[in-house]
Amino acid sequence: MREHTAAMGPPRALWVPFILGRPFGVPGDAAFQHRVLRAVLQLLAAPAGPVLVDYAEEAPAPRAEETEGMACPVSFDRKTDAGDLGAALAREIEELAPWHDLAAKRRSRTTTGLSGMTMEEAAQFVTSYLNSVPASNLNGMSAGEALKIVCDDLRAYYYEAAAAQPGNPDAQAVLYWFWHDTAAGRAFLALQKICLASGDQSLQVLGGNSLVPRAIVHAREH
Repeated sequence: MREHTAAMGPPRALWVPFILGRPFGVPGDAAFQHRVLRAVLQLLAAPAGPVLVDYAEEAPAPRAEETEGMACPVSFDRKTDAGDLGAALAREIEELAPWHDLAAKRRSRTTTGLSGMTMEEAAQFVTSYLNSVPASNLNGMSAGEALKIVCDDLRAYYYEAAAAQPGNPDAQAVLYWFWHDTAAGRAFLALQKICLASGDQSLQVLGGNSLVPRAIVHAREH
């Protein structure tokens, strides 16, 4: 987390634009991993710290043999989504329900439910912000805290549903699918702009720090 590193101020740090849990990129690519490692070690040459440098190179795509035979997560038709992101979000949640039910049955658990809302209610909560008529906050929470926990529930719902798809899509495939192919991903990106433009400090913090991963922002900018 770049923001956390900047706040702690360690003597030397390299931020990498890769998915969480893969600080050296993708498995099996020794040449790329060595380049990342060399970039880290070169920070030792800096005369003073703290030093925080952004690694400019994107991680390569997984090798063909790692993805062969995999099925992509469920696809959605964007043609019906034009002009009504909230309706598209609600439709996706309904379409993903059987897959999420299967995932919960297989794992005997789910990480959704922190907000206490159903996914339909969570979608309505998010849509209220998209429509500039924010719903009431959850008990005792700021606007940013309430929106974050609702968005965390939605994201977990999508990730768990995608993981139940045939072919066992890997983390990179699910991440790409969520942020590039779903109404939820587009809603989160729209929410980030709304939060950053808000006069509510808690929403500004959410938009700047945790609503959209920095790796996704970096990839979209480049």
